[in-house]
Amino acid sequence: MNFRTWVGAALCAAGLAAGAGSATAQTAGGTLVYIVQPEPPSLASFLSTSGPIGLVAPKIYDGLFDYDNDLNIVPALAESYEVSDDGKTVTFKLREGVTWHDGAPFTSADVQFTVMEVLKKVHPRGPNSFREVMSIDTPDDYTAVFNLENPAPYMLRALSGYESPIVPKHLLEGQDPRNSDLATNPVGTGAYKFTEWRKGQYVRLDKNENYWKDGLPYLDRIVGRFIPDASTRTAAMENSEVMYGAYGAIPNIDAVRLRDMDGFSVTTDGYSMINPMALIEFNTKESPFDQAAIRQAVSLAIDREFLIENIWFGYGKPATSALSTNFSATGLYKAGLPNYPANADVDAAIKVLEDAGITADGDGVRARAVLDLIPYGEDWRRAGEYMKQALAPIGIELDLRYEDVPTWLKRVYADYDFQINVNYFYQLPDPVLGVHRHYGSDQIRQGTHFVNSSRYSNPELDALLAAGAQEADAAKRSEIYGQIQEILAEDMPVVNLFEMQFLTVYNDKLKDHATSALGAYGPFERVWIEE
Repeated sequence: MNFRTWVGAALCAAGLAAGAGSATAQTAGGTLVYIVQPEPPSLASFLSTSGPIGLVAPKIYDGLFDYDNDLNIVPALAESYEVSDDGKTVTFKLREGVTWHDGAPFTSADVQFTVMEVLKKVHPRGPNSFREVMSIDTPDDYTAVFNLENPAPYMLRALSGYESPIVPKHLLEGQDPRNSDLATNPVGTGAYKFTEWRKGQYVRLDKNENYWKDGLPYLDRIVGRFIPDASTRTAAMENSEVMYGAYGAIPNIDAVRLRDMDGFSVTTDGYSMINPMALIEFNTKESPFDQAAIRQAVSLAIDREFLIENIWFGYGKPATSALSTNFSATGLYKAGLPNYPANADVDAAIKVLEDAGITADGDGVRARAVLDLIPYGEDWRRAGEYMKQALAPIGIELDLRYEDVPTWLKRVYADYDFQINVNYFYQLPDPVLGVHRHYGSDQIRQGTHFVNSSRYSNPELDALLAAGAQEADAAKRSEIYGQIQEILAEDMPVVNLFEMQFLTVYNDKLKDHATSALGAYGPFERVWIEE
């Protein structure tokens, strides 16, 4: 049979041998204190892709794979895989001798349960990642056979401990995973075991002495500190109270200053897997943003270059479509679409509004709305203040609202109690994984985070999304995604603002923290501290 295969066990052994050979310079032991900003709403990464959860949970949970900075597959709970000639069967050979943190053995039953009963049902992106998986066979404890209705090569890019954490069947079976104790007391197979969560202060993870990677992790403990105030976070970094801050934990205004100081460095490594996009979500079911014209006008009135240069200090690239330009490499990005200026076009915005009959009252106001800001730091507050100013000239009057993470998530994704929302999404390595969830009618999943909160529904687009997910021919797939982007540039249920470039600020004594494409969302098993 002609099939594609990858023998991960040999690669893993080679990688560990290389690591052992260079370990003379590495120091085992010690505690890493890093910033988790803001405090996570839970540690249930199988329920929510909220950024703060990603800073903690992948140290506890493994996936079938990890990925290096070139996006190559690195073996984890799966030692190898085979894809059948027709692409409809994927067989994973699982690692033997792995135990859960409570001592129970890890088996193929955990993989089957995780995918079929958890990720496909309650995870924000799982229904798309595993949409083609109809069943999973477990002929023995260390073999999992995924049976697909159609080929789904994108699935192989969605198997990290961050994206698709494998969870313990013996602790979840027979209960609603949304109400599980694992949200506050997680049990995984990863490099670190959950020890303590002191609300408002820190979460502590200790070394898993029975970790399946011999000799790892190097650290004895990692502690994620919650520091709400931005200036205090920066001071903690400068004073070496913390050694690592990612995803805007240190505001860019301070990061560029620390970059030039002795003892600190700044990197954009560790984000290649996520493809982050800053954006605006609209509630398309309620006034005033139930009309495409007003959504287009918002996009036209926003100066993307200003946001990048003055708030994110040059780290970013203006959005020009519903898809990131990074998808150019696979032929899926379409250039030259309307309503995506790099600089504000106020006259064009006003014309769109006037043509749609959205006129101003005696005070020059066409619409009033509350702008909800993602509660992830001061940069987002400043972005909201800018947007309030930027939309005033076209007659849109905004009030700003900034709440804690659980309240914000509930308001936007559970209650739909919002009008306009500033946020960011990960588009990930393939649109099926990161983009479809914004727009598909089947992604209106009340209570699920980071899906179609706009409640936008378009049968023509739904058909194109389904076709794009299944099309194997590159040219045909490119044509389909071109049509998708054309529709979304007109309907604008979501306005992309800019392609983000996150900064990680770290103490130079901290080593090997960016060996995974997931960066801060990686397992941290190879991180060590230089004496």
